[in-house]
Parts: sequence; structure tokens; C-alpha cells
Amino acid sequence: MQTRFEVETRGVGFYDMTDTIRAWVAAENPDIGLLTLFIQHTSASLLIQENADADVQTDLLAYLDRLVPPSSHPSMAYLRHTYEGPDDMPAHIKAAFLPTSLSIPVSDGRLALGTWQGIFLVEHRTNPHRRHVRAHLA
Repeated sequence: MQTRFEVETRGVGFYDMTDTIRAWVAAENPDIGLLTLFIQHTSASLLIQENADADVQTDLLAYLDRLVPPSSHPSMAYLRHTYEGPDDMPAHIKAAFLPTSLSIPVSDGRLALGTWQGIFLVEHRTNPHRRHVRAHLA
């Protein structure tokens, strides 16, 4: 079974997809299986991360920004791909560091996530985007 999820982002941040994905898996009614998620973009990522304390997401974004500042920052003067704005090439670098696909076991018809785990689309661009995530359940 396959589907495509569309996520409207409002700029840099974590976008929780957990409930939407859980609902789709439940509707498909599998006993066991493996869910594969794949984001169809090169400047956004997928991540399984803490979903109880939003400070975790804030800290991760702050760390990524320190690690890879905008191309307008003097330390990034070596970048050549800058014509789409100062956030574009850094977004590609961040997406190269974080996963663009996830594999999640399905057991007893439910995602086998840990207690504090959620599934997030991580938007690395500052402007809003419409992102597409493909899901395959086997």
C-alpha cells in the first residue's frame, strides 16, 4: 500500500506528522509490517524525535543553525549555490545531515514507536513550502 502526504510548512521548523501517519496505518489495518517514509525534496528532512518537550525541537534547530549558518554569514562565503537565497544551500546541507527516509515497524496494527517518539518533517527553508512525503506499507 502506498500514499502521499502533503505538508504545508510555514518556514523553518518541525512539523509533527505522527497522528496523520498513525491514522493512515490504522485505516490500512495491517497486523504486522514495515512502514517506509520518503520525503521528495532536497531541502527538508524526516526525523523521529522527542514529541513531549518542544524545547528539544527548538534546541535541535538552534544547533543546526550554528552548525550551518545562512550563506550570507561570513563563514559561508565559499558557497557557490546562492541564487535561491541565503537559506537555500544551508537547507541542502542540513538535509544531507538528517534522514530523508525512515523505516518504522508496524506491530499489532500500530506504529512501533517508543513512548516519546514522534515523526516529524523538518523544514530547513525560511519561506513556506508544500512538501510531499511518500509512504509505503508492506
